[in-house]
Amino acid sequence: MSRRPRRNHTPAFKAKVALAVIKGEKTLAELAQQYDVHANQITTWKSQLLEGAAGVFGAETRPDPGQPAIDLKAIHAKIGELTLANDFLAGALVKAGLPSAKR
Repeated sequence: MSRRPRRNHTPAFKAKVALAVIKGEKTLAELAQQYDVHANQITTWKSQLLEGAAGVFGAETRPDPGQPAIDLKAIHAKIGELTLANDFLAGALVKAGLPSAKR
């Protein structure tokens, strides 16, 4: 007996199957046979859909924990430093007799 190769289902297919389960028009066994997917897999997709449904409407607007908070004061300080350095170097170019980068 040969094993079936591993299948990768698209997110659209998973959503379609999970929505069919939520509608409740057919039993889990009927849907598993119709879509040729194991019933446990359909149950998993259903639970994932129900857990993530609130995110569709923007209920969870928490920032990603992997992203550091943006420090605007530090960014503005750095912009000031770079502007000061550019002005200094532009003046040094003019004093050296070289063409300025400003046009």
